[in-house]
Order: sequence, then C-alpha cells, then structure tokens
Amino acid sequence: MNSNTFLHKLSAQIKQDFPDNMNDLVVVLPNRRAKIFLLESLKGFYSQTVFAPEIISVEELIQDISGIRAIDSIELVFEFFAVYKELHPNDAQEYDYFANWANMLLQDFNEIDRYLLNPDHVFSYLKDIEDIKHWSLDPEKRTPLIEKYLEFWRVMPLYYKELYQRLLSKKIGYQGLVYREAVAHKELFLKDLNKTFFFAGFNALNAAEEIIFQYFLGEGKAKVFWDLDQQFLHDPYHDAGLFLRKIKSKWKYYQMHPFEWIVDEFGKEKNITVIQTPKSVGQAKITGQIIDSLLEQNSGTRLDRVAVVLGEENLLLPVLHSLPDAVSSLNITMGYSGNSNPVQILLNKIFKMHLAAIKRSEKRYTLYYKEMLDVLSNPVVTQIIMGDSIAKEISSRNLTFFNMDRFQSWIDEIDFPLRKLLFSPWRGLTAVEVLQRLIEVVLEIKANLNDEEKSERLSKTFLYAAYQMLMRLVSYCEKYSFIQSFDTLYALYKQIMDMAEVSFEGEPLEGLQIMGVLESRVLDFDTVIVTSVNEGKFPAGKSQNSFIPYDVKYELGLPTYKEKDAIYSYHFYHLLLRAKNVYLLYNSQSEGMDAGEKSRFLTQLEIEHCANHHVEYITYSADLPDKAYEPIEIPKSVLLQERLREIAVGKGFSPSALANYLRNPIQFYMQRVLGIREVEEVEESVALNTLGTIIHNSLENLYKPYRGELLSVDIIKKLLSIADQEVQDQFEKEYNEEKEKKGKNLLAFEVAKRNVYHFLNQEIESLKKGDEIRLLELETKLEATIEDDRLPYPVNLFGYVDRIEQRNGVVRVIDYKSGKVESTNVRLSQWDGFALELKNDKIIQLLSYALMYGKNGITEPFEAGIYSFKNRREGFLFFGFKEGREVDCRITQETLDYFKEELVGLLLEILSVDKNFIEELK
Repeated sequence: MNSNTFLHKLSAQIKQDFPDNMNDLVVVLPNRRAKIFLLESLKGFYSQTVFAPEIISVEELIQDISGIRAIDSIELVFEFFAVYKELHPNDAQEYDYFANWANMLLQDFNEIDRYLLNPDHVFSYLKDIEDIKHWSLDPEKRTPLIEKYLEFWRVMPLYYKELYQRLLSKKIGYQGLVYREAVAHKELFLKDLNKTFFFAGFNALNAAEEIIFQYFLGEGKAKVFWDLDQQFLHDPYHDAGLFLRKIKSKWKYYQMHPFEWIVDEFGKEKNITVIQTPKSVGQAKITGQIIDSLLEQNSGTRLDRVAVVLGEENLLLPVLHSLPDAVSSLNITMGYSGNSNPVQILLNKIFKMHLAAIKRSEKRYTLYYKEMLDVLSNPVVTQIIMGDSIAKEISSRNLTFFNMDRFQSWIDEIDFPLRKLLFSPWRGLTAVEVLQRLIEVVLEIKANLNDEEKSERLSKTFLYAAYQMLMRLVSYCEKYSFIQSFDTLYALYKQIMDMAEVSFEGEPLEGLQIMGVLESRVLDFDTVIVTSVNEGKFPAGKSQNSFIPYDVKYELGLPTYKEKDAIYSYHFYHLLLRAKNVYLLYNSQSEGMDAGEKSRFLTQLEIEHCANHHVEYITYSADLPDKAYEPIEIPKSVLLQERLREIAVGKGFSPSALANYLRNPIQFYMQRVLGIREVEEVEESVALNTLGTIIHNSLENLYKPYRGELLSVDIIKKLLSIADQEVQDQFEKEYNEEKEKKGKNLLAFEVAKRNVYHFLNQEIESLKKGDEIRLLELETKLEATIEDDRLPYPVNLFGYVDRIEQRNGVVRVIDYKSGKVESTNVRLSQWDGFALELKNDKIIQLLSYALMYGKNGITEPFEAGIYSFKNRREGFLFFGFKEGREVDCRITQETLDYFKEELVGLLLEILSVDKNFIEELK
C-alpha cells in the first residue's frame, strides 16, 4: 500500500502503540467499508501472527455503550403508529396518511436527540411560533382546521415522550435515542473496560459524538486521528475544514495535546482534468474511455488504486456497461437505489396494475391497457411470458379498459407459469398472499435465468434484493395487524423500495473500485474519477424536509444545509488530497430533465488554483454537422428497381400510394416499397381515420341490400330507422365492444350517427325533387393497366371506390371523405404537369378512379366526385375542368386521355432509374 495514505499512517501508529498484539485495541471508523483495507494495511507491519484488533463503526460503538438496538426507519414508523393510535383512539388517521408526516417528524426527533437538545424547549418554541402566526385571529373566528393544526403542535411533545418511553422499554430505538442514551451511559461503559479506542478518519460530529469522544480522551482511553490538510485548517473560510477548526479550537483536550493529524498533501503535484459533457450517460461513456486509456498508457496500472466515485448512484449501470473488456474484476462498494432496481420497478408496475383493477370495479376485474402493457413489455419478463400477441391484440382492437377473462386461455398456458402469477386477479387475497405471489414471481424469473452467462449475475443480484425486500414485508405483515388493505401494503412497499439498496459482491482488494461519495471516507487512491460534479448532486443542495424552520435550527445549533454542504466539501477535497491524477466530470446541459449547473467546488478549484496543480479543461460534445439535417436519399439500385417492377406489374399502385409519393418520396419508399408500417397504438379516443371507417362501413352495410336497384324515399326512410344500430355495430367492431361511450368517445359516436343521418336525409331530399337514383356498386375494387411506350413495363393501377350510381341517366363515381374537402380541391384549369403537384391529390384520386372505370373506353360522359362529411353544405363535389368561368364536370374519353398522359409522367418519375427517392422536408 502507498506509504502516504491515511490507513498506512494509522497502521504505523497501531504498530508503534501495540508492537506485539492488538488484543486491547478497538479501532472506530466512520463506516465498516474501510475495515478490510485497514486489515490489509496492518499485514505489512506485523511479521508474526497476531489477532487483529476489533474494528467497528461509530454506530456499533454507540449501540454498545447504550445497550440499545437501532431499528430501521420502517419499524420505527410502525412503533410510532402504535403510539399515535393509543393517543387518538377515536380519530386516528389511516397508516397511509399518517406515514406521510410521521417520517418527517421522526427525522426531527432524531436530530433533537443527536444534538442533545431539550425536547420540551424545542417543542414549546415551535408551538409558540405557530401561536404567534395565528394570534391576530379572534378565537371565535378560528376555523376547525386552524384549531386542529395548532393542536398538532401542542401534542408534538407528547408524541415524543410516549414514543421515547415505548422504545426504551423494548431496548430498541432510532439513532438519536441511541446516541442520547449512550451519552447517559458512557461512564458506566468505560468503568471496568480495559480497552484503548482509536477514532480514525472522522470529520463532522454531532453533539453526542463530541461528548463521547471527549470523554474517552479525557479518561485516557482513546486517541483521535483526524485527516485534514493544513491548507483547509488554516483557511478560516474554507468549508472543508469547518468542523475540524471548531473542534481544534473548542475541545479542551487540544489546549494541551497535539491535533493529529494535520497533513500537507493537497498542495503537492496533481494532474486535474475537468471534463464537461451533455447528459449523464455521456459521463459514463467518458469514464470507460478514461480507464481504457489508463490501461493502454501503462499496462501495469493497478486498478485497485483507481477509484470511480459516482456523485449520482443511477449512473452505476451505465458505467458498468461502459467499462472496457480489460477490466476483469471490480469492487462495487456502494448501495444501488431500490428505485432503480429493474426487478423492483417491475413489482411496482404489477402492484399498480392490480390495485387499479380492484378499485375500478366491484364486479369485473378490469385492467387499463397502459398498466398491462407496462408489465408485458418490461425487459425483466418479456422473454419469459412471450406477450407480443396480447400486445398486438390490445392495439388492433383498441382495448383501453378490458376484462382479463378475454385473455384467460393465454394466461392459463401450462408452459408459461409466470403469466398466471402476473395476471391472475388479486381480489380476495390477503396482504400476505399477495406478497407470497410476488415472491413466486421473483423465483420464477430466477428459474429462467441462464447460469452460464456472466451478465445474469447482475440480474441475480437485483432479484435477490427484491426477494429480501418482499420477505421483509411479509414479516412486517405478520407482526403488525393493521397492515390489511392493499393501499396500506402498497404505501409500505413504496417506503421500503425507497429505502432498499442493492448490495453487490466483489473482491474488495482487487480490481477497479466503484463507490459512492460516503464510501470514499478514510480511503485514498492514486487515480480518482468523480462523476456528476454538479450543483444539487455534489453538493446535494438545499432540502427542507423538517417541521423545524431554518432560523430555529440555526439558533438551536441543529445542522442546516450550510453544514451539509461543508460535509460534501470535506469529502470532495479528501478525494483529491493524496490523488495524483484526478478526473472531474459534470453535466454541461443547462436545460431539460437532466439539466445541471457545474458544482461550486469546480469554481473553487479554479479560483484557489495551486501552483503544483496542472488543471486542464476539456469539453466533450457531439459532432455538429455543417447542415442541421441532410435529406435522406435512396438511389435506385438494381434490387430497388426489381422491387418497383414487382409492385407495378403485380398488385400495382393505388391513388393513395401516388399521393403518398407526392407528399414524401421517402415515406412512399418506407411504406409502399419496404412495407414498413407505423406502430399501431391504442386509441383511447376515436381517431379521425377510425371515425371515417365507421361511417364508410355503416353506409356500405345500409345500402348493400339495394345494390342494382332504384332507390326510393321509402327505402331511405327504412335505412334511417336502422342507421343508429348499424353505427353502433360498426363502432364496436372497429373500436372496441367493451369501450364505454363517454366523453370524447360519446361525442365521436354521435358525430358518426349525425353524418350518416345527414347523408340519408340529403338522399331523401334529392329523391323528393325528382332525381332518379340507381345504385350500381358499393365498395368496389377497380383495376386498370397503364401501357405506354415511355414506361419500362406496363403498370397496374387499383383502388376501392365507395359508390357507383346512375343519377338521372348519368353514371357517377363517388368517394366518401370524413375530412374537409372543398370544390376548389377538385377543380383543374390546366393539364400540363398537374399530376406532379401534391395540391392536386384529390383530382389525381378521382381521375384514377375514372380511368379505371373507363379502362375499356366510354361512349357516354360520366362524373367522378367526393362527398365530404365536413362540407355537407356543398353536397357532392365533382371533378371539373375550368375554362374561363365555365366548369365542365363531364369526364369524356378526351379527359381520360389527358389524365393518362400526365399520369405516365408521374409513374416515370417513380420508376426512373435516374430519379432517386429524396426526402421531402416540410
């Protein structure tokens, strides 16, 4: 180990004071993670076999002194809830509501005890403040809400006393209680104890710790070894030395004894690289590159002397995936948040899906499609349950709310047991039974892992963490009877999920060291890479999660964000203290969800600039092209030409495909040539195209029995009488039979009915005026082959026309449009080049239908028109050629010849070898 590290100096001191054995030594460290590193360092100082000293954390020492076991925050809230219900037997809140404010109040209790404040003084102070806020109100004008609010402040000391006594009687407690009791029992603890305590590597101490440390020093039973650079100690304004300057000046012990140890390491030569890059994931990539370059420059680089310190724990997985293959081993000494554990995220989604279903309906177990898709598409289970077919059905059938019975056969498939565990209803289960089912989910996922793949080791770690959390929940449910409802269970689950951390296994003394900020205490490394050096992350920034206002905290001596920032400052500078190469990475993006401002520590480094520090500033950013966007261009390769020929002489082109090409050739290429369709998404409210389909199909089905017949007023009236039911049937067929017609869907349903109603009524008006209407065809497929010497091969054209009728002796080809079309959209004033302009897409469509209808030549002129449901006022809109003020709506053979000439020009552009598909930028 490097001879100038703190642990090396500590080992040398231990060897000096305990040359032969360390049986009477207890080493107290800020945390337990440094224990194994200290033991490794001690090996180099003892040639003979000796027993290692007892090495404990300060929390373990405090529990030993007090004789009280510290409990976790969840169990603490349960104990507080029991006290609360005893004090409010008739008007107690449910646990879900209680936990929201109880956690914050318990934090205040904890701080009051850790800093040994008189609780009665603090609570009376807070009560007086709230009384003053409302003193101006006439007591008679105080509302019940205000009275209840003030009562909360009056009863707060009672909560504290009752909870304190309850916990004390059980010999358990929160951290502050344990500290307060330890101070009271410190004399008794040391009375007959023949041990020497070495307190090493501490910085910020609470009031209780200060008293205990000083008492041990005063009794001659301890030594304290600090680790602070003289630059921070002697600078009265430097936050890194804030706490130790106070300790050095205020502790009586240091008026007669030396302050150990003050070092001079920070001012030595260092290479510091400050790297800014947008987005957090960029920092992960750069971290991998730095480590790769370290290994390339020096193949003998010891990775155990390299530390990656993550200012944001969510970066752990991106960093792991970015590490070079040369990193064969690593040690992760940090907890990974349960909120980011993919297995716990899955469990959370399962909870939400079933709880919502239970609340939604008393009779039917109705799921919401997004909640089910969240589970189906979760990467943890997607390959195990094979739910693609269900996801497709939900999308194609527009299932927003549906009963799980419709998928029962899929759920019950014997080869996929996980489906039943995930989607079987929870109604009727107890809280413990729900947890047992979730445990089975975790075990089934584990059973499907491939043990031979290294990547599955990480998955097992996440599964084990989730399993532990669920077992912990089961024990709580069995111990505390009030956990009955699913809401309470879910609230508790979210609390534990927020607290739970995934612990990783590794060989601490080998490989790359990856850790959080707090885990870096006491340890020193040659190369340090620190990520997320941004305000709000490093330091963490202001947070006021307390009932005690800032000014009161300041007056009473409780820590505020000022002290918390100073703690971060110490950790930051300690990371740099003995390092030779330092890389500081931060997110430079100042907008968006992942935005950040560079940390004040970086600015401080720049301002304080030490002569021996070689600081380099680097910016990593994406390459910016000369142009913001280059249109996509697809050349007409031999393969593409063959595909176009296959389409042209096979199925052919439809009028909508031609319009698609005019709109955007690349869209035509993607959809018509490659056959790539947009992902179908569930329509929560009826989309316009779906509405159009409902109207089209309704009219087709209504008129179908009368194909080939002369229409009459009686026939149309008969259609009117059954139109509502037909629209209803089509709505359920096209949209979803389980969909309730509420809100937007009800409006869409009524719009569809009204459109059909108005169309039929216009038909009646026409018949009453004397029109003779014979219905020839409905939803008919028309086809034609375009042959021309200029085309490389004959091209087929096809399309489906909604209606062909003969009105007063004239044939009319009709297309329905649910969107708005006006007469100007179907008027043409010149033929030359019109087929190459998108604005003429409606004309191209109508004349394509006309060309296909008259493919064998025509003897009588006919008409082709559109009926726009959003422009009923103008009725049928027929294609017309405009000459001067006159508009000729007749389609003759000459009209078809003109159009064919223009259509060939459009087809030539599509099929031409020399004309690439180029994206049309809007």
